[in-house]
Amino acid sequence: MTLFTRIINGEIPSYKVAENDRFYAFLDINPLTKGHTLVIPKLPEPEADYIFDLDDDTLREMIVFAKMVARGMKEAISCKRIGMAVLGMEVNHVHIHLIPLKKETDMLFSNPKLKLEASEMATIANSIAEAIEKQ
Repeated sequence: MTLFTRIINGEIPSYKVAENDRFYAFLDINPLTKGHTLVIPKLPEPEADYIFDLDDDTLREMIVFAKMVARGMKEAISCKRIGMAVLGMEVNHVHIHLIPLKKETDMLFSNPKLKLEASEMATIANSIAEAIEKQ
């Protein structure tokens, strides 16, 4: 069972921003920028760890879900754009990074990660969740 499956199951806490019956979005605890969010599918065992191994319908629905989350992020976070990246090397569970950008270099994964207080993470997650609900 992956770390992300344990988050979906509520075994590990997360800063949830959106969820439906197929996907879950939550703040990255080691963000590149404030609001850096991960979108993951709720997968049956065994979990897929490579986005292009997903069936076409799941991939399509995941991108549409990520779009909804990105729109909420753009509303809640001061940024020029929301960048999207799929690396899939850190956790063996398909995931999309959605990263608020003020400049292109904000998306460099070699940049130092932010260390945010739990209260700030909760505030950011709530702001994004509220913006998503307004859509």
